[in-house]
Amino acid sequence: MAVRKLLLPLTGTAAGEAALSTSLQIARLWNAHVLALHVRVDSRDVAPLAGEGLSGAMIEEMMTATERESSDRAHAVRAMFDRFVAQHQVVIGEPRPGSPAATASFAAVIGREEDLVAQQARLADLTVVPHPEAGEDVSSSDALHAVLFDSGRPVMLSPQVAPTSVGTRVCVGWNGTAESASAVSAAIPWLKRAEAVRILSADGYQRRGPAAPELAAYLALHEIEADIVMFQPAGGAVGAGLLAAARDFGCDLLAMGAYSHSRLRQLILGGVTRHVLERANLPVMMNR
Repeated sequence: MAVRKLLLPLTGTAAGEAALSTSLQIARLWNAHVLALHVRVDSRDVAPLAGEGLSGAMIEEMMTATERESSDRAHAVRAMFDRFVAQHQVVIGEPRPGSPAATASFAAVIGREEDLVAQQARLADLTVVPHPEAGEDVSSSDALHAVLFDSGRPVMLSPQVAPTSVGTRVCVGWNGTAESASAVSAAIPWLKRAEAVRILSADGYQRRGPAAPELAAYLALHEIEADIVMFQPAGGAVGAGLLAAARDFGCDLLAMGAYSHSRLRQLILGGVTRHVLERANLPVMMNR
C-alpha cells in the first residue's frame, strides 16, 4: 500500500522543523499529504494538578499563565510551518485522490496530546514524530508512545537533523517477534522501492520465532531481494550493535518492532528499543 497521508504532531520549533523537512521528503516520494497537527494544552487541565492548599486566585493565575504559554507556543509553531512551506514551495490544501504533488495543511486543536495524536494517527499511513528537544528523554515522548500503543499504525522517529534521503537503503531489524513482523508488513512498500535492503539480526536479539533466512525467503515472495547480516553487540549493547550495522550499510531508514519486552522494563533496565530511540541519527520506523 502506498503512503498517502502523513501525520506530523508539532509541539516545538527546533526539532519540529527537521521533522517537517523529513515529512516533506516522504510526501514528495509518494505524492502524499502532510497534516501538521499542533495540540494546545487545555488550561483547565491545570486545576486538578494544583492539589489542595491553593487559593482560587492562585489556580486562576496558573491557568492564565498556562494559556499564555500555550498561545505563544502555538503561534511560534504556526509561524515556523508557514515559513517552511513558503520557502520550499509546498502546495497547501486538503489531500485529493490521485494528487500529482505533495500537499500539506495545518491544524491546531486543544486537548491531551497523547489522546488526540493517537486518534488522528489511526487514519494516517505514517506518523512522523519529531525528536525531542535537547534535554528531553526520547523514551518518554507522549506522542510517540501514543501512536505505538494506541493507533495500530506505524510511527517514524525523525532524527534531530533532517536526512538527505529517506528509504533508499533500508534495514530491517528482525528478531522473530510479532512486533518485528508488524514492522515488516508496514515496511514492504518502502522495501519494494528501495535500492538495497538488508536484514539485521543477532543471537542476542533473536526471540522465539522465524529466523532471518525465513524472513528473506518471505520477502522474496514479494519480489524483494534482501541480504542478511548477523551483527554483534557494541559495548555490550544490542541496540548499539544494531545501529552500527545500519550505519555500515549507509542506511537511511531502519524498520523495526518496538518493545518486545514491556515498556516499563525497558525504561528501568534499558533495551534495544530504548537505545535506538535515544541514539539513532537516522529515520526509524517502528511498530507494535
